[in-house]
Amino acid sequence: MPAIFTKIDKIKPLFDAVDKVTLLLCKLLLIADILITAYQVCGRYIPFIDDPAWTEETILTLMSYMAVLSAALAIRRGSHIRMTALDRYLPKTLLKVLDILADVAVLLLAFIMVVEGWNYAMTIGTKGSYVSMPWLSRFWMYFPVCLAGIAMIVFEVEAIYAHIKSFFAKGGEEA
Repeated sequence: MPAIFTKIDKIKPLFDAVDKVTLLLCKLLLIADILITAYQVCGRYIPFIDDPAWTEETILTLMSYMAVLSAALAIRRGSHIRMTALDRYLPKTLLKVLDILADVAVLLLAFIMVVEGWNYAMTIGTKGSYVSMPWLSRFWMYFPVCLAGIAMIVFEVEAIYAHIKSFFAKGGEEA
């Protein structure tokens, strides 16, 4: 295995850290979502508990963060849905090339998500506010697209590197 891979492998802790932070953020968002939803439901059916208007918009915003960030995590784990019915009939080298091609396409999508997500957040998002929370900019509603794009870039770079490294692996050894 070329020495360059040994040097590049030293940045794996960075990929692991981004994964851990993203996963922690998703967990915290899920906990907040559950608590706010429970509060909202209790507020509707228990007379002495207030039913504030801000809960619904907050829940939807938190869900949008969780949806796109968990999709980025799926890239790292290779758990996105994909078609593998023909994989056993194709040469292994061709499969690796197709995996790299698919990862490059997703990497391009991630860059588009960062740029366009930021543009939407800074244009449409900053011009409006939440109906139930007029003091809060809609920037936070569009920002998750940009944030997930950043995580996707990190995880796709790692995936592409692993595919390239696998071309140099000895025998059945996987990168």
